[in-house]
Amino acid sequence: MREKAALITGGATGIGRQTAFILAKNGIHLVINYRNSKERAESLAYELSERFGTRNIAVSGDICDVADCQKIAAAALSAFSTINILVHNAGPYIHERKTMTEYSFENWHYIINGNLNAVFYLSKLLLPRMREERWGRIITIGFDRVESAPGWIYRSAFAAAKSGAVSLTKTMALEEADNGITANMVCPGDITGEWKETGILKALEGMDGNSPVGRPGTGEDIARVIQFLIDEKSDFITGSVISVTGGKDVLGKVFRD
Repeated sequence: MREKAALITGGATGIGRQTAFILAKNGIHLVINYRNSKERAESLAYELSERFGTRNIAVSGDICDVADCQKIAAAALSAFSTINILVHNAGPYIHERKTMTEYSFENWHYIINGNLNAVFYLSKLLLPRMREERWGRIITIGFDRVESAPGWIYRSAFAAAKSGAVSLTKTMALEEADNGITANMVCPGDITGEWKETGILKALEGMDGNSPVGRPGTGEDIARVIQFLIDEKSDFITGSVISVTGGKDVLGKVFRD
C-alpha cells in the first residue's frame, strides 16, 4: 500500500485540526503547519502519533510569505520521502467590514498572498515530487458559490483571492491529470467558533435551526469530505468545487443582513 504524507497549512487549530485527526486516523503521516500556535501544533503532532501510530511533525511558517513557504516545503520534504497530499487549509480573513477602498495596500496583499499566492507557492514546491511518484492530491478551501465568482460585500479581497484559487485549482487539475494528481476545492458553509474543532456527534446533540438540516456545521463535516477526495478510488473526481453547507445559502444570508 502506498505510504501517504500530507502537509496541512493551519493544521493546529480549527478545521485544519479536525482534518489532521481524520487523516492520521487513516494512517496518513502529517506535517502540521502553524504560524502562532506552536504549543497546540506540537501537542497535536504528539497526540496523533501516540493514538494512531503515524509520524507527525509541526512546522512553523507564515504562508503569506514565499520564503516561509519555501522553508515549510523544505522541512516537509526533509522529514518525509514525499509529500503527496497538500491541504491548503490556512487562509487569512479580515473580520472587520470594509469596502474595497477602505482596504490598505497591506491588507490587500495579506489576503491575496495568503489565499491565492500561497496556493501557487506550495503547489509549485511540492508538485515535482508528486509527479515523480505519479500520484498526488491537492485540496484548496473556498466558500459557498465561489465558482461563480460572486461579489461579496465588505469582503472584496477574500472573494477575489478565493475566486482566483478556483481557477488555479481547476487549471492544476487539467495540467496534472496525466501525472495521477487530482486537485479539488472544498467550500465550507457557516462553520464558526468552537464548531470548527467539533465533531458531528456533538453537533447532533445541539440540534437547532441554524441550517436546513437542523444542526450546526462542524470541522468534521469538512474533514470527511477532504478524506474522501484523498482516497485512492477518488481519482475520477478532479477540478471539482464541492460545497458543504447543510443547505444554507451563506452569501444570501450575508446580503439579507
